[in-house]
Amino acid sequence: MQARAYGALESKAPITPMTIERREVGPRDVLIDIAACGVCHSDIHQAESDWGMDIFPMVPGHEIVGTVREVGAEVTTFGIGDRVGVGCYVASCGECDMCDRGHHNHCPDWSTTYNGYEQDRATPTYGGYSDHIVVDADYVLRIPDGPDTFAVAPLLCAGITVYPPLKDFAGPGKEVAVVGLGGLGHVGVRIAKAMGSRVTVISHSPSKEADALRLGADAFVATSDPKALKALRDSFDLVLCTASSGVDVDGYLKTLRTHGTLAIVGIPVEDLTFNAGNLIGGARSIKGYMLDGIDGTQEMLDFCAEHGIVADVEVIPASQINEAWQRVKDSDVRYRFVIDTSSLGAS
Repeated sequence: MQARAYGALESKAPITPMTIERREVGPRDVLIDIAACGVCHSDIHQAESDWGMDIFPMVPGHEIVGTVREVGAEVTTFGIGDRVGVGCYVASCGECDMCDRGHHNHCPDWSTTYNGYEQDRATPTYGGYSDHIVVDADYVLRIPDGPDTFAVAPLLCAGITVYPPLKDFAGPGKEVAVVGLGGLGHVGVRIAKAMGSRVTVISHSPSKEADALRLGADAFVATSDPKALKALRDSFDLVLCTASSGVDVDGYLKTLRTHGTLAIVGIPVEDLTFNAGNLIGGARSIKGYMLDGIDGTQEMLDFCAEHGIVADVEVIPASQINEAWQRVKDSDVRYRFVIDTSSLGAS
C-alpha cells in the first residue's frame, strides 16, 4: 500500500513530501489511520545523523495516535474505529530474555518505529509523519477515552521516557527534582505531582519559573545562579535529568539525599563525567532509563488519563515541519509540536 508522508531523502536535508510503501495487513496486523504525530527532538538527531546511525530515505515520528481502519484475521484486541497509539518501537524478537520479561524496549533485535528495520532485517521502517501505518497488534497501545488526540500523542515517547524512574522513586513524601523543563520535563512534573511527590524544577532558564509553577511544581531553581545547586545539597530522593546538554553530574549528585538516585533519561551530546566520591559518599546511584515494555507503556497511558495528564502542544500542518524543527533547535516550543496528519491529504 502507498502512503503519503513527509521525510528526509538524505542526512540534514529538508523534510519534504514523499510517497512510501506500507505492507499489506497480515493476520496479526492493525492498519491505523494516523491523526496526530508528535515531534520529538530525537527525530532531528536521527535525520541529521547526530547519533551515527541512519537509514535514508527517513520518515520520522514515534508519537502516533490514530484510528483502526482494518485488523488482521487473528487480531482480537482491537476493532475498527478504536483509538490507538504507536510508540518508539513496532516489533521485537519475542524470544529473548528481555522479551520474555516484558522489556521489549531492551530487546537486541527490536524494530524501532522509524530509522530501523522490520523483523526481516531488510525492510526499513517508516514513522508517523505519514497518513497511515501497519503494525503488529502486540505493539499497539489503547488510548483511553478522554484525552485530546493531539495532546496525548507526546506521551507515547515523552511520557514513557519519564514514567519508569518516577514509578520507581517518586511518591508521597518524596522530594523530586526535574532537571530541564522541555518536552520531557514538563510531563515529568505533572506525573511526579500526580504520584504525590514534592517537585522542584531545575532549569538554566529563569523565564520558565512561571510555567514550572503552573505545571504543578512546588519550587523552581535557576542554574544561571552559580550558587543555586550548592544551596540544594542533600535535598532530593530523585533527580530526574531530562537535559540534553550542560549536565553537571557532580552538582546533581550532591543535591541527593543518602541513597538518592540521579536518573538520566535525556541523551546529552557530550560525554558525562563525575567524581566517584560524590557517588560513594552518600550511597547514591546513577541510573539510566529508556522507555518501557508494552504493558508498562499502557500502564503509563492509563495513569495519565486517570489524572488528566497530557502534554502542552502546538498543533501544526505537515507543511510547517521544517520551521518547527528549527524552533525545537532554538528551544522555542512549549512544549511539543504535534503534526495534524489530516494536512497530508487522503491516502
